[in-house]
Amino acid sequence: MTVPAMIENSVVPTRYWHVLDDGRVQCDVCPRACKVQEGQRGLCFVRANQGGQIVLTSYGRSSGFCVDPIEKKPLNHFLPGTPVLSFGTAGCNLACKFCQNWDISKSREIDTLADAASPEKIARVARELGCRSVAFTYNDPVIFLEYAIDVAQVCHDVGIKAVAVTAGYMCEEPRVEFYRYMDAANVDLKAFTERFYWKICGGHLQPVLDTLIYLKKETDVWFEITTLLIPDENDSDMELEEMTQWVVENLGPDVPMHFTAFHPDWKMLDKPHTPAETLSRARRIALKNGVRYAYTGNVHDEAGGSTYCYQCGGKLIGRDWYVITEWHLTNDGHCPYCHAVCPGVLEARHGAWGNKRLPVRLASHA
Repeated sequence: MTVPAMIENSVVPTRYWHVLDDGRVQCDVCPRACKVQEGQRGLCFVRANQGGQIVLTSYGRSSGFCVDPIEKKPLNHFLPGTPVLSFGTAGCNLACKFCQNWDISKSREIDTLADAASPEKIARVARELGCRSVAFTYNDPVIFLEYAIDVAQVCHDVGIKAVAVTAGYMCEEPRVEFYRYMDAANVDLKAFTERFYWKICGGHLQPVLDTLIYLKKETDVWFEITTLLIPDENDSDMELEEMTQWVVENLGPDVPMHFTAFHPDWKMLDKPHTPAETLSRARRIALKNGVRYAYTGNVHDEAGGSTYCYQCGGKLIGRDWYVITEWHLTNDGHCPYCHAVCPGVLEARHGAWGNKRLPVRLASHA
């Protein structure tokens, strides 16, 4: 791995940009295609025009680290029960009015990036803490692509896997490079209408669908999908029918879908919390349409959080929140009752991290 030379204060050169005829520079990492003059930043805030090129201004800086259960990402079929070292930076390339991590993703203060973190130190600390993977989360790793790739490469060198928690809003060329280094991803499919993406997120639906299709057809990355259901915005039966049918037709029945509860936040304080029944209804629609693994999230729902055999209905993995309460898979990942395979990255034994959350300051690790 070749770590880019630091220019100054966590600033490194990037690859995906080009100069326009009028002298501005266009960033080509995501479909937003920000066109910026010298000294200006893109909407994501961390990619800027310095010296006639797009640079990343947050390399080696984090807004915080925490050891979480992998199920919190959420990933239910990727090394279940194991701890993951989670971290993010600052900024975002979407403008979701309902952002649940707005203090990080909407940050315009460099003070948010409080913890210095080289790729080597992240990998070392993750191994010291017994983590099986490192997750790029809290804000979207697409905007700190160079940093995330370097971290993933160093982690792979010591046997630690890399996980992207992302909205999937990126262009084709950087998408190929980025996912070459990812082992798993949770992609946030925010809705299934262009209206929602444009009006509420300031983006477009099709690039996200393109990312999902790319992951399925062109990579070996294990991925799952999450949709935060917002009352009267993206929770209608019609939209859920269309979304889940599209997933089965284009991605197949084995891609897990998570339907999670919204709470009022950022610029959507006028909306109520998502009723638990809405999540259960979405799960029923998904299962009816052929999604084999549909889950509910952000609510206490043991049935909606557990994994069942698609063929015989037997419980394979019982979950109470993030705690694994039952494990009935065979050593090779099959149902013990009918021998149908349970897809995912599974091992003979599950992890025992449970519901713990461990904040980490890298500065305290020598």
